[in-house]
Amino acid sequence: MKSGYMIIKNTGATLLALFLLLTGKVSAQTQAFSYTQYMDNLTPLNSAYSVLDKAGSVNMMARKQWVGIDGSPTTFQFNGNIPIASMGAAAGVIVLNDQFAIERQTEVNAYFAKSIQLGQKDFLAVSLNAGIRNYRANYSSLDANDPVFTNDVRQTKPNLGFAVMYYTDWYYVGVSVPELTITSLGTASVQNNRNFINHYYFTGAFIKDISEDIQVKPSILFSYARGVPLITDFSSMFYLKETLGLGATYRLNSEMAGIISFNFTRFHLGYSYQFGTSSENLGGVNIPTHEVTIGYRFGSGAVKPKLL
Repeated sequence: MKSGYMIIKNTGATLLALFLLLTGKVSAQTQAFSYTQYMDNLTPLNSAYSVLDKAGSVNMMARKQWVGIDGSPTTFQFNGNIPIASMGAAAGVIVLNDQFAIERQTEVNAYFAKSIQLGQKDFLAVSLNAGIRNYRANYSSLDANDPVFTNDVRQTKPNLGFAVMYYTDWYYVGVSVPELTITSLGTASVQNNRNFINHYYFTGAFIKDISEDIQVKPSILFSYARGVPLITDFSSMFYLKETLGLGATYRLNSEMAGIISFNFTRFHLGYSYQFGTSSENLGGVNIPTHEVTIGYRFGSGAVKPKLL
């Protein structure tokens, strides 16, 4: 939802705008929200993932990009689901609030996911989601006397999406389109129509025992939107006694993150520190991104699956 051609009056935000122009990050920021700890909670990107767990859960994520620069992107995401054991299904809700300088996008989606057993240990899960997306841009707050910035943008549009995931007890692959726009952007088309475009995700992961106490979980995520370069994200997590997780992610746009997590039967806590690996990247001048995740499982569900 981030547009890159705005004039910001305070010094910090002006530096941010210059960084965006010089490094070509404008188009990348129009991608749907992304986060580094997707391997521990994929539901916001692929709601079919929710059926892998037989317990209910609530998860929250807070993400602050480019810490120290006024108006830099801030994201809050919440998702919760309850299992429907009699149907091999799950239902839940996903809430996202994303803010960047004068722009804010809020999304609320409800989803229903159903799993079908294909073989002894093979399953296919499908999911549908529906909700609304609201976009606001307060241009008048930049300079009320400048006619270029007199018209604020307010748009609310319906949203539909679907997801498919094939999984066993040790790996999964999935495809999803959680944001499938069916109407035009209208007056907000001055933003190059990037706030309400379709977003596509392909993901896969597997988990393998290295020893009795150590497991490794490599993951991959491809994300794409029209007019935005394909983002490829590789990650690998090592789990000690299925409790302490240590790992890293690397994106082909020269970004990397270190991750630490604590995973218990009912409680999850994770933190990641993301930074650039190129001198042309924002991280190259030491402007990191912090991300914190918290999750809680409830109910009388079975033992937590290793893939989660």
